[in-house]
Amino acid sequence: MTRRRPASGVVEAVCVVERVRPGHHHPTAIDKRPRRGRVAVGELGLDGDRQVDTSHGGVDAAVYVFSDEDAALWADRLPSGTAPGTFGENLRVSGLDVSGALIGQRWRVGSVVLEVCKPRTPCRNLSAHVGVEGFHLELAATGRVGAMCAVVQPGELAAGDAIVAAPPPDHAVTVERYVTGFDADAAQRLLDAGITLARPVRAKARRALARTGAHG
Repeated sequence: MTRRRPASGVVEAVCVVERVRPGHHHPTAIDKRPRRGRVAVGELGLDGDRQVDTSHGGVDAAVYVFSDEDAALWADRLPSGTAPGTFGENLRVSGLDVSGALIGQRWRVGSVVLEVCKPRTPCRNLSAHVGVEGFHLELAATGRVGAMCAVVQPGELAAGDAIVAAPPPDHAVTVERYVTGFDADAAQRLLDAGITLARPVRAKARRALARTGAHG
């Protein structure tokens, strides 16, 4: 298998919650706004940010990364535009194919090391936030949903920091493929890759194999 070359990019904006708002079934911290200066990042995410809903948080979803390139796909669809924070992301980046990143990929950003754990799962709070009914379903259908990351090494980061990728894991399952084309082959590749998988990712892989009668 041909291994991909390490990717690189730059942080365009670092975003934390502006205020917690009422949401679908529960309050939401999706209203993120850019913050100036260097921001400390710990195991559960950025200083000044919040995780309100446990289904959208935890150590495997501490930092949400979304790219300018994926945001640009919606420039004509969102009436409020696609400025950093629009998608509820913590890091808006450019020059890095975030949705094309492999599960388990690591990025150094400032003094922080992040690991791609799983895709973002868009929900109705996103649709309400951008003012377009059903937008969360449109975004999910593309698979270009960005990456939820764990903090492997705490530290600090800021807008303007370079993003340098470590050598990628030895499998072919990207964030996008996980969302739109996750079959038994993809499941087996993930389970055989020798990387630590987030609990929901491992569970999904095992379900995919169980449907074919295979075992992982």
